[in-house]
Amino acid sequence: MATLSAFLHPVSVDQEKEVIISTRFRDEQGNPVPFVIRALSQEENEKLLARCTKKGKNGQPDTLDNIAYSRQLICAAVKVPDFSDAELCRSYGVVDPSLVPGKMLLVGEHARLVREIQDFCGFSEPEDIGAQAKN
Repeated sequence: MATLSAFLHPVSVDQEKEVIISTRFRDEQGNPVPFVIRALSQEENEKLLARCTKKGKNGQPDTLDNIAYSRQLICAAVKVPDFSDAELCRSYGVVDPSLVPGKMLLVGEHARLVREIQDFCGFSEPEDIGAQAKN
């Protein structure tokens, strides 16, 4: 049975992880350069959802703009590269940092990045969590 102290002092959500999204981005020695992602809290996620939800009119339900949400999720979770860097935005011909990943990455790389972020933020299958608990 769980004790209260386990919930009072959980592992910090301020976690970072390096992930190789593509071998197309290489350093001076030719090594793939990792992206650095961070875990997001549910509170941060709720803010992203609120920003990307369009209020329904005339009794229509609210709708989530999934594309905008995906873009915002990536920008919030990726620390390196910094998509808000002015030089990076200029390089990809955009002003809005949330558009950089879509211009920078191939479709499979983009999907891999989203999957890595989701996994790191706890969207694992329940059986994966059980296996982690045993280790």
